[in-house]
Amino acid sequence: MRLKNNLHLAYCTNIHRGDDWPETLASLEKYTLAVKEQVSPDRPYAIGLRLSDLASRQLSEPHTLEAFQRWLHQHHCYVFTINGFPFGQFHGTKVKERVYLPDWTHPDRLAYTNRLFDLLAQLVPEGVEGSVSTLPGSFKEFITTAEQKGMIREHLWRCIDHIEQCSVRHNRHLHLGVEPEPLGLFETSSETVRFFQEMERDRPGDQRLRTFLGVNYDTCHLAVEYEEPTNVVATFQKEGIRISKIHLSSALQITPDIASREWLRRFADDTYLHQVVARTSDGTLRVDKDLDVALDQPSGDEEWRIHFHIPLHAITLAHGQTTASHLLGLLDLLAKQPDFCSHLEMETYTWEVLPEELRAKSVVEQLVREYEWCLKQLGQRGLHP
Repeated sequence: MRLKNNLHLAYCTNIHRGDDWPETLASLEKYTLAVKEQVSPDRPYAIGLRLSDLASRQLSEPHTLEAFQRWLHQHHCYVFTINGFPFGQFHGTKVKERVYLPDWTHPDRLAYTNRLFDLLAQLVPEGVEGSVSTLPGSFKEFITTAEQKGMIREHLWRCIDHIEQCSVRHNRHLHLGVEPEPLGLFETSSETVRFFQEMERDRPGDQRLRTFLGVNYDTCHLAVEYEEPTNVVATFQKEGIRISKIHLSSALQITPDIASREWLRRFADDTYLHQVVARTSDGTLRVDKDLDVALDQPSGDEEWRIHFHIPLHAITLAHGQTTASHLLGLLDLLAKQPDFCSHLEMETYTWEVLPEELRAKSVVEQLVREYEWCLKQLGQRGLHP
Protein backbone atom coordinates (compact mmCIF):
# COMPACT_ATOMS: atom_id res chain seq x y z
CA MET A 1 0.00 0.00 0.00
CA ARG A 2 1.07 3.56 -0.55
CA LEU A 3 2.05 5.39 2.63
CA LYS A 4 3.11 8.98 3.30
CA ASN A 5 6.19 10.40 1.58
CA ASN A 6 5.69 8.06 -1.40
CA LEU A 7 6.59 5.00 0.67
CA HIS A 8 5.22 1.61 -0.37
CA LEU A 9 4.57 -1.31 1.98
CA ALA A 10 3.88 -4.94 1.08
CA TYR A 11 4.49 -8.40 2.40
CA CYS A 12 6.74 -10.72 0.41
CA THR A 13 4.81 -13.56 -1.16
CA ASN A 14 7.75 -15.94 -0.63
CA ILE A 15 5.81 -16.96 2.50
CA HIS A 16 3.57 -18.96 0.14
CA ARG A 17 4.43 -21.91 -2.04
CA GLY A 18 4.90 -21.00 -5.67
CA ASP A 19 7.22 -23.21 -7.68
CA ASP A 20 5.54 -22.35 -10.97
CA TRP A 21 3.29 -19.54 -12.18
CA PRO A 22 -0.07 -21.36 -11.77
CA GLU A 23 0.81 -22.15 -8.12
CA THR A 24 2.02 -18.57 -7.58
CA LEU A 25 -1.18 -17.09 -8.96
CA ALA A 26 -3.27 -19.53 -6.93
CA SER A 27 -1.52 -18.33 -3.76
CA LEU A 28 -2.18 -14.71 -4.69
CA GLU A 29 -5.85 -15.47 -5.18
CA LYS A 30 -6.23 -17.58 -2.04
CA TYR A 31 -4.06 -15.66 0.45
CA THR A 32 -3.03 -12.25 -0.87
CA LEU A 33 -6.55 -11.14 -1.78
CA ALA A 34 -7.78 -12.36 1.63
CA VAL A 35 -5.15 -10.21 3.34
CA LYS A 36 -6.02 -7.24 1.12
CA GLU A 37 -9.67 -7.54 2.09
CA GLN A 38 -8.74 -7.02 5.73
CA VAL A 39 -5.97 -4.42 5.54
CA SER A 40 -6.70 -2.42 2.39
CA PRO A 41 -10.16 -3.24 1.00
CA ASP A 42 -10.82 0.10 -0.65
CA ARG A 43 -7.35 1.27 -1.67
CA PRO A 44 -4.78 0.05 -4.21
CA TYR A 45 -2.85 -2.79 -2.65
CA ALA A 46 0.88 -3.35 -3.12
CA ILE A 47 2.28 -6.81 -3.77
CA GLY A 48 5.86 -7.87 -3.04
CA LEU A 49 6.08 -10.63 -5.62
CA ARG A 50 8.31 -13.69 -5.41
CA LEU A 51 8.89 -15.49 -8.69
CA SER A 52 10.94 -18.65 -9.14
CA ASP A 53 12.93 -19.06 -12.33
CA LEU A 54 10.25 -21.35 -13.75
CA ALA A 55 7.43 -19.00 -12.77
CA SER A 56 9.26 -16.06 -14.35
CA ARG A 57 9.63 -17.97 -17.62
CA GLN A 58 5.95 -18.87 -17.65
CA LEU A 59 4.83 -15.33 -16.77
CA SER A 60 7.00 -13.97 -19.59
CA GLU A 61 4.66 -15.51 -22.14
CA PRO A 62 2.81 -12.46 -23.55
CA HIS A 63 -0.71 -13.82 -23.05
CA THR A 64 0.09 -14.90 -19.47
CA LEU A 65 1.60 -11.52 -18.62
CA GLU A 66 -1.36 -9.68 -20.15
CA ALA A 67 -3.75 -11.84 -18.11
CA PHE A 68 -1.85 -11.00 -14.92
CA GLN A 69 -1.90 -7.30 -15.75
CA ARG A 70 -5.69 -7.55 -16.09
CA TRP A 71 -5.82 -9.46 -12.79
CA LEU A 72 -3.92 -6.69 -11.02
CA HIS A 73 -6.23 -4.04 -12.45
CA GLN A 74 -9.35 -6.05 -11.59
CA HIS A 75 -8.32 -6.47 -7.95
CA HIS A 76 -6.85 -2.97 -7.50
CA CYS A 77 -3.36 -4.33 -6.86
CA TYR A 78 0.07 -3.31 -8.08
CA VAL A 79 3.58 -4.77 -8.01
CA PHE A 80 6.51 -2.56 -7.05
CA THR A 81 9.14 -5.11 -6.00
CA ILE A 82 10.18 -8.69 -6.75
CA ASN A 83 12.18 -11.03 -4.51
CA GLY A 84 14.79 -12.59 -6.80
CA PHE A 85 16.89 -14.32 -4.11
CA PRO A 86 15.44 -17.89 -4.20
CA PHE A 87 15.90 -19.25 -7.74
CA GLY A 88 14.03 -22.54 -7.36
CA GLN A 89 11.85 -24.39 -4.86
CA PHE A 90 11.69 -22.54 -1.53
CA HIS A 91 9.24 -24.57 0.58
CA GLY A 92 8.75 -28.21 1.44
CA THR A 93 12.31 -29.30 0.70
CA LYS A 94 15.81 -28.98 2.13
CA VAL A 95 16.84 -25.51 1.01
CA LYS A 96 19.72 -24.57 3.37
CA GLU A 97 22.70 -23.00 1.51
CA ARG A 98 21.36 -24.26 -1.81
CA VAL A 99 19.14 -21.16 -1.81
CA TYR A 100 22.29 -19.41 -3.11
CA LEU A 101 22.44 -21.60 -6.22
CA PRO A 102 22.90 -20.75 -8.97
CA ASP A 103 24.91 -17.84 -7.60
CA TRP A 104 26.20 -14.78 -9.46
CA THR A 105 29.14 -16.76 -10.89
CA HIS A 106 26.62 -18.55 -13.11
CA PRO A 107 24.98 -17.07 -16.24
CA ASP A 108 21.64 -18.60 -15.22
CA ARG A 109 21.47 -16.18 -12.25
CA LEU A 110 22.08 -13.25 -14.61
CA ALA A 111 19.46 -14.43 -17.11
CA TYR A 112 16.90 -14.99 -14.35
CA THR A 113 17.45 -11.55 -12.80
CA ASN A 114 17.33 -9.81 -16.17
CA ARG A 115 14.03 -11.58 -16.85
CA LEU A 116 12.64 -10.32 -13.54
CA PHE A 117 13.44 -6.75 -14.60
CA ASP A 118 11.79 -7.33 -17.99
CA LEU A 119 8.65 -8.35 -16.12
CA LEU A 120 8.82 -5.67 -13.44
CA ALA A 121 9.20 -2.91 -16.02
CA GLN A 122 5.82 -3.96 -17.42
CA LEU A 123 4.12 -4.38 -14.04
CA VAL A 124 5.23 -1.41 -11.93
CA PRO A 125 2.87 1.58 -12.23
CA GLU A 126 3.99 4.81 -13.82
CA GLY A 127 5.64 7.10 -11.29
CA VAL A 128 6.57 4.24 -8.93
CA GLU A 129 10.13 2.92 -8.61
CA GLY A 130 10.68 -0.79 -9.18
CA SER A 131 13.14 -2.95 -7.24
CA VAL A 132 14.42 -6.51 -7.36
CA SER A 133 16.34 -8.05 -4.45
CA THR A 134 19.02 -10.69 -4.88
CA LEU A 135 21.65 -12.66 -2.98
CA PRO A 136 24.99 -11.16 -1.83
CA GLY A 137 26.90 -12.61 -4.76
CA SER A 138 27.21 -16.10 -3.32
CA PHE A 139 27.64 -18.11 -0.13
CA LYS A 140 31.08 -17.47 1.40
CA GLU A 141 32.29 -21.05 1.36
CA PHE A 142 31.39 -21.43 -2.34
CA ILE A 143 33.91 -18.77 -3.41
CA THR A 144 37.54 -19.82 -3.30
CA THR A 145 39.21 -17.92 -6.17
CA ALA A 146 39.66 -14.37 -7.40
CA GLU A 147 38.29 -15.52 -10.76
CA GLN A 148 34.96 -16.41 -9.16
CA LYS A 149 34.74 -12.99 -7.50
CA GLY A 150 35.54 -11.35 -10.81
CA MET A 151 32.79 -13.30 -12.56
CA ILE A 152 30.27 -12.23 -9.91
CA ARG A 153 31.14 -8.58 -10.48
CA GLU A 154 31.09 -8.99 -14.26
CA HIS A 155 27.62 -10.56 -14.20
CA LEU A 156 26.33 -7.80 -11.92
CA TRP A 157 27.72 -5.17 -14.30
CA ARG A 158 25.94 -6.92 -17.18
CA CYS A 159 22.76 -6.82 -15.11
CA ILE A 160 23.26 -3.08 -14.55
CA ASP A 161 23.54 -2.70 -18.33
CA HIS A 162 20.23 -4.52 -18.70
CA ILE A 163 18.47 -2.55 -15.94
CA GLU A 164 19.47 0.69 -17.64
CA GLN A 165 18.06 -0.53 -20.96
CA CYS A 166 14.80 -1.62 -19.30
CA SER A 167 14.50 1.68 -17.45
CA VAL A 168 14.95 3.71 -20.63
CA ARG A 169 12.74 1.51 -22.80
CA HIS A 170 9.81 1.51 -20.36
CA ASN A 171 10.38 4.94 -18.77
CA ARG A 172 10.64 3.46 -15.30
CA HIS A 173 13.13 3.89 -12.44
CA LEU A 174 14.40 0.37 -11.69
CA HIS A 175 17.15 -0.86 -9.37
CA LEU A 176 18.66 -4.06 -7.98
CA GLY A 177 19.37 -4.59 -4.27
CA VAL A 178 22.02 -7.08 -3.16
CA GLU A 179 21.15 -8.51 0.25
CA PRO A 180 23.89 -8.93 2.88
CA GLU A 181 23.27 -12.05 4.96
CA PRO A 182 25.31 -13.96 7.57
CA LEU A 183 27.91 -16.07 5.74
CA GLY A 184 27.04 -14.50 2.41
CA LEU A 185 29.97 -13.40 0.26
CA PHE A 186 29.47 -10.03 1.95
CA GLU A 187 27.49 -10.08 5.16
CA THR A 188 28.16 -6.84 7.06
CA SER A 189 27.91 -3.20 6.05
CA SER A 190 31.70 -2.90 5.89
CA GLU A 191 32.04 -5.98 3.67
CA THR A 192 29.27 -4.62 1.46
CA VAL A 193 31.13 -1.33 1.06
CA ARG A 194 34.29 -3.20 0.06
CA PHE A 195 32.33 -5.14 -2.54
CA PHE A 196 30.95 -1.93 -4.04
CA GLN A 197 34.47 -0.49 -4.12
CA GLU A 198 35.64 -3.57 -6.03
CA MET A 199 32.74 -3.14 -8.45
CA GLU A 200 33.77 0.48 -8.97
CA ARG A 201 37.37 -0.47 -9.71
CA ASP A 202 36.14 -2.67 -12.55
CA ARG A 203 34.55 0.31 -14.31
CA PRO A 204 36.02 3.49 -12.80
CA GLY A 205 33.76 6.52 -12.96
CA ASP A 206 30.67 4.60 -14.15
CA GLN A 207 27.92 6.36 -12.18
CA ARG A 208 25.34 3.73 -13.14
CA LEU A 209 26.67 1.65 -10.25
CA ARG A 210 25.09 4.09 -7.81
CA THR A 211 21.93 4.49 -9.91
CA PHE A 212 20.96 0.91 -10.65
CA LEU A 213 22.64 -1.13 -7.91
CA GLY A 214 22.01 -0.77 -4.19
CA VAL A 215 21.44 -2.76 -1.03
CA ASN A 216 18.42 -4.69 0.12
CA TYR A 217 18.64 -3.91 3.85
CA ASP A 218 17.22 -6.89 5.73
CA THR A 219 16.83 -5.81 9.35
CA CYS A 220 17.03 -9.41 10.58
CA HIS A 221 20.34 -10.04 8.83
CA LEU A 222 22.19 -6.94 9.99
CA ALA A 223 20.79 -7.24 13.52
CA VAL A 224 22.18 -10.78 13.65
CA GLU A 225 25.56 -9.23 12.80
CA TYR A 226 25.22 -6.92 15.86
CA GLU A 227 25.10 -3.82 13.68
CA GLU A 228 23.18 -0.67 14.59
CA PRO A 229 20.89 0.97 12.01
CA THR A 230 22.31 4.45 12.58
CA ASN A 231 25.79 3.21 11.71
CA VAL A 232 24.61 1.11 8.76
CA VAL A 233 22.68 3.94 7.11
CA ALA A 234 25.49 6.44 7.74
CA THR A 235 28.02 4.02 6.22
CA PHE A 236 25.99 3.48 3.07
CA GLN A 237 25.19 7.17 2.69
CA LYS A 238 28.84 8.15 3.10
CA GLU A 239 29.76 5.75 0.28
CA GLY A 240 26.87 6.85 -1.92
CA ILE A 241 25.29 3.38 -1.84
CA ARG A 242 21.53 3.50 -2.24
CA ILE A 243 19.21 1.46 -0.05
CA SER A 244 17.07 -0.17 -2.71
CA LYS A 245 14.60 -1.86 -0.38
CA ILE A 246 14.13 -2.58 3.32
CA HIS A 247 13.10 -6.04 4.45
CA LEU A 248 11.21 -5.62 7.69
CA SER A 249 12.13 -8.73 9.66
CA SER A 250 13.24 -9.82 13.13
CA ALA A 251 15.64 -12.48 14.36
CA LEU A 252 16.00 -14.45 17.60
CA GLN A 253 18.18 -12.97 20.36
CA ILE A 254 18.97 -15.07 23.45
CA THR A 255 21.34 -15.68 26.32
CA PRO A 256 22.40 -19.30 25.62
CA ASP A 257 21.82 -20.88 29.01
CA ILE A 258 20.62 -24.45 29.45
CA ALA A 259 16.90 -23.62 29.33
CA SER A 260 17.08 -21.33 26.32
CA ARG A 261 19.29 -23.75 24.37
CA GLU A 262 16.77 -26.52 24.94
CA TRP A 263 13.94 -24.19 23.85
CA LEU A 264 15.87 -23.30 20.70
CA ARG A 265 15.89 -26.89 19.46
CA ARG A 266 12.34 -26.46 18.15
CA PHE A 267 13.70 -23.85 15.70
CA ALA A 268 16.34 -26.15 14.19
CA ASP A 269 14.35 -27.22 11.12
CA ASP A 270 15.59 -29.15 8.10
CA THR A 271 14.47 -26.59 5.52
CA TYR A 272 16.28 -23.28 5.99
CA LEU A 273 19.75 -22.22 7.07
CA HIS A 274 19.73 -20.55 10.50
CA GLN A 275 23.16 -19.02 10.96
CA VAL A 276 24.11 -18.14 14.55
CA VAL A 277 26.35 -15.19 15.40
CA ALA A 278 27.62 -15.59 18.96
CA ARG A 279 29.14 -12.84 21.07
CA THR A 280 31.74 -14.10 23.53
CA SER A 281 32.62 -12.64 26.91
CA ASP A 282 35.45 -10.56 25.43
CA GLY A 283 33.12 -9.07 22.79
CA THR A 284 34.38 -11.01 19.79
CA LEU A 285 31.93 -12.55 17.33
CA ARG A 286 31.83 -16.13 16.07
CA VAL A 287 29.58 -17.42 13.29
CA ASP A 288 28.17 -20.95 13.30
CA LYS A 289 26.79 -22.13 9.97
CA ASP A 290 23.50 -23.44 11.35
CA LEU A 291 21.55 -23.62 14.60
CA ASP A 292 22.06 -27.34 15.10
CA VAL A 293 25.83 -26.79 14.82
CA ALA A 294 25.70 -24.17 17.59
CA LEU A 295 23.48 -26.31 19.80
CA ASP A 296 25.70 -29.37 19.53
CA GLN A 297 28.76 -27.74 21.08
CA PRO A 298 29.47 -26.34 24.57
CA SER A 299 28.96 -22.61 24.90
CA GLY A 300 30.10 -19.98 27.34
CA ASP A 301 28.87 -17.24 25.03
CA GLU A 302 27.12 -14.14 26.34
CA GLU A 303 24.60 -13.86 23.54
CA TRP A 304 23.38 -15.56 20.38
CA ARG A 305 21.55 -13.98 17.50
CA ILE A 306 19.94 -16.49 15.18
CA HIS A 307 18.91 -16.00 11.56
CA PHE A 308 15.32 -17.18 11.94
CA HIS A 309 12.65 -14.76 10.78
CA ILE A 310 10.15 -14.34 13.63
CA PRO A 311 6.69 -12.73 13.20
CA LEU A 312 7.07 -8.99 13.64
CA HIS A 313 4.39 -8.72 16.31
CA ALA A 314 5.99 -11.47 18.47
CA ILE A 315 8.44 -9.25 20.37
CA THR A 316 8.46 -11.16 23.67
CA LEU A 317 9.19 -14.89 23.67
CA ALA A 318 9.33 -17.71 26.19
CA HIS A 319 13.11 -17.34 26.22
CA GLY A 320 14.99 -14.30 25.00
CA GLN A 321 13.53 -11.78 22.62
CA THR A 322 13.60 -10.69 19.01
CA THR A 323 15.76 -8.07 17.34
CA ALA A 324 12.76 -5.82 16.69
CA SER A 325 14.64 -2.89 18.24
CA HIS A 326 16.89 -2.83 15.18
CA LEU A 327 13.88 -2.65 12.85
CA LEU A 328 12.28 0.09 14.96
CA GLY A 329 15.54 2.03 15.02
CA LEU A 330 15.62 1.95 11.24
CA LEU A 331 12.03 3.21 11.09
CA ASP A 332 13.05 6.07 13.40
CA LEU A 333 15.72 7.02 10.86
CA LEU A 334 13.27 6.69 7.99
CA ALA A 335 10.89 9.09 9.75
CA LYS A 336 13.69 11.68 9.84
CA GLN A 337 14.94 10.94 6.30
CA PRO A 338 11.99 9.48 4.38
CA ASP A 339 13.79 9.86 1.06
CA PHE A 340 16.59 7.31 1.67
CA CYS A 341 14.33 4.37 0.77
CA SER A 342 10.76 4.13 -0.52
CA HIS A 343 10.32 0.33 -0.56
CA LEU A 344 9.29 -1.56 2.59
CA GLU A 345 8.59 -5.28 2.51
CA MET A 346 7.66 -7.55 5.42
CA GLU A 347 9.50 -10.85 4.97
CA THR A 348 8.58 -13.49 7.54
CA TYR A 349 8.80 -16.42 5.13
CA THR A 350 9.13 -19.05 7.91
CA TRP A 351 5.41 -19.74 8.37
CA GLU A 352 5.66 -23.45 7.59
CA VAL A 353 8.53 -24.08 10.03
CA LEU A 354 7.51 -21.81 12.92
CA PRO A 355 6.99 -23.51 16.29
CA GLU A 356 3.32 -23.91 17.06
CA GLU A 357 3.22 -21.26 19.80
CA LEU A 358 4.42 -18.57 17.39
CA ARG A 359 2.13 -19.50 14.52
CA ALA A 360 -1.24 -17.81 14.13
CA LYS A 361 -4.31 -19.89 13.27
CA SER A 362 -3.74 -19.22 9.57
CA VAL A 363 -1.12 -17.59 7.38
CA VAL A 364 -3.67 -14.88 6.52
CA GLU A 365 -4.18 -14.08 10.21
CA GLN A 366 -0.43 -13.90 10.75
CA LEU A 367 0.03 -11.52 7.81
CA VAL A 368 -2.84 -9.32 8.96
CA ARG A 369 -1.31 -9.11 12.43
CA GLU A 370 2.05 -8.17 10.92
CA TYR A 371 0.38 -5.41 8.89
CA GLU A 372 -1.38 -4.12 12.00
CA TRP A 373 1.89 -4.05 13.91
CA CYS A 374 3.79 -2.36 11.08
CA LEU A 375 1.12 0.22 10.37
CA LYS A 376 0.93 1.08 14.06
CA GLN A 377 4.71 1.59 14.20
CA LEU A 378 4.69 3.62 10.98
CA GLY A 379 1.77 5.70 12.22
CA GLN A 380 3.55 6.52 15.46
CA ARG A 381 6.41 7.88 13.37
CA GLY A 382 4.24 9.96 11.07
CA LEU A 383 4.76 7.70 8.07
CA HIS A 384 1.17 6.53 7.76
CA PRO A 385 -2.16 8.34 8.23
